[in-house]
Amino acid sequence: MAKLKTTVDKNKCISSGDCIDTAPTVFAFDADDKSEVINQDGADAQTILAAARGCPVRAITVVDEETGVQLYPAPKK
Repeated sequence: MAKLKTTVDKNKCISSGDCIDTAPTVFAFDADDKSEVINQDGADAQTILAAARGCPVRAITVVDEETGVQLYPAPKK
């Protein structure tokens, strides 16, 4: 399983909660009701990627820490 680095751009986050619904062991709301990563290893890679893809404003970035490749969203070419 790839080691992932997951981040949330709080400036983009609209507090939809979709990421928390998909991966509640990875994401939670902070004091400002913005999503944050609470446990990088709280779910498998497929679940984390599904949570990122479910974000309506693409505020979640997922990078493979071993290779440095950004898995989501796909880097612009």
